[in-house]
Amino acid sequence: MDIFIGILEQGMIYAILALGIYITYKILNFPDLTVDGSFPLGAAVTAYLMTNSGDFVSVITLSHNPYIICVYALIAGSIAGLVTGIIHVKFNIRDLISGIITMTGLYSINLRIAGSANVPIFNYDTIFSNSLMGSIFPESLLKYKVIIIATIITLGTKIILDLYLKTKSGFLLRAVGNNQVLVTTLAKDSGNVKILGLVIGNAIVSLSGSILMQQQGFFEITMGTGTMVLGLASVIIGTNVFKKAKFMKATTSVIFGSIIYKAAMSAAMDISFTKASDMKLVTAILFLVILVFSEGKKKKVKADA
Repeated sequence: MDIFIGILEQGMIYAILALGIYITYKILNFPDLTVDGSFPLGAAVTAYLMTNSGDFVSVITLSHNPYIICVYALIAGSIAGLVTGIIHVKFNIRDLISGIITMTGLYSINLRIAGSANVPIFNYDTIFSNSLMGSIFPESLLKYKVIIIATIITLGTKIILDLYLKTKSGFLLRAVGNNQVLVTTLAKDSGNVKILGLVIGNAIVSLSGSILMQQQGFFEITMGTGTMVLGLASVIIGTNVFKKAKFMKATTSVIFGSIIYKAAMSAAMDISFTKASDMKLVTAILFLVILVFSEGKKKKVKADA
């Protein structure tokens, strides 16, 4: 039961990350490596605002309110996405290189913001542990509070994203990934639409980093390593496994994909010859298997056609 609870907790938190990557990878068709930097950026901003006791910090965070701090983490991620978008659109740098440039710069920026490569927050209020939680959750549900809160935030993010994609701006966002000429014929700047998509995607990714950091109780500078792979795996699993479920929205599929991915990783780590230090290797192998399987299905569909 504890393993199952852990899978759901991590799966729901990483599902927020996967929703951000869904925007850039699936909708924009943009391989955005910025997320490897914007994910820990959200955690770094959270660590700084929680652990610094200056008057200015207390004012802007309403006395270190963890929910307000999440909003600042989201804003920080949107700025990271904006930088990548400007580099790509305004300076005509290739999409992959633009993300790498921002990601590389964010490593040093994250260290500057957090002040250290490792910042514990065990003695500070978080969205999962504060005086409000004791009054909301009865004793019997305290064990499940992380799952409940993470699920509420994930579903809230999904619903807002679904509603946005139904707006005129959302339709333009989807169009720019499939047919930029169409966007141009509508007298809209496809470059600005792409920048907006990167801003939204990285804002969501950064929010996920902030939430994970509060759940784990510490900031680690390397926590963003492999984030792109993890998020992509969740998106690919979700969109492929539930492809025939017409009643299910793509964003819902991505959430389930994240949970399935974390379950697969947990099963892989339970194998007797696997060590904790092998996590990145297991992640890489699992992602490769997913990609090969996905490409195999695409070739089969084309052959049948």
